Amino acid sequence: MAIKVPGKRYGKRLQHSKVFGHGAHHGKHGGNADVLITPLVDMFVIIVLFLIANFSATGEVLMMTKDIQLPEAVNVKEVEMHPVVMVSGEEVSISGNVVGRVQDLVKEEYLNIPALEEKLRDMKKQFEDLHAMAEGNTNAFKGDVNIQAHKDVEFSIIKRVMFSCASAGYNNINFATLQKGEAGAEPPTAAATP
Repeated sequence: MAIKVPGKRYGKRLQHSKVFGHGAHHGKHGGNADVLITPLVDMFVIIVLFLIANFSATGEVLMMTKDIQLPEAVNVKEVEMHPVVMVSGEEVSISGNVVGRVQDLVKEEYLNIPALEEKLRDMKKQFEDLHAMAEGNTNAFKGDVNIQAHKDVEFSIIKRVMFSCASAGYNNINFATLQKGEAGAEPPTAAATP
């Protein structure tokens, strides 16, 4: 390491400038390049803030499957996070658990679906147990449920699902639909119709 005279010292970038340093070496560029961390960190902070600002949780509320084609509706509101009952052409499920097959439900004469009703009651009890210690009515059970049904499913099956939801205490029923697009509008998105 060389001994240097005391005095002002400029940074590595300025040492090789014509004004502050020992003059530029024309045609010679050093093989080492310094990475400037501050602008890099600033860039990543801006990217993270942009992603957080544009993040939308509505895409995660409903799980779109190939078995279920949602009907279209004009008057819709955005889907909120509630239990989702999925009704396809073959089965009825909630939270990924199959509670009945459509072929069997068509043959049965009674109005409710016992397995669905039991699962919804368990979910209601879990909700009430979790929020029992909280003060105030802000976390009170409101009985909201989303039904995501294929557009060609018979109404008798939908009626049984609705009856089971109401029997379990879920009286605020929303149907998942696609927002009907107008000419030149963006493609349909998932929404709920009360």
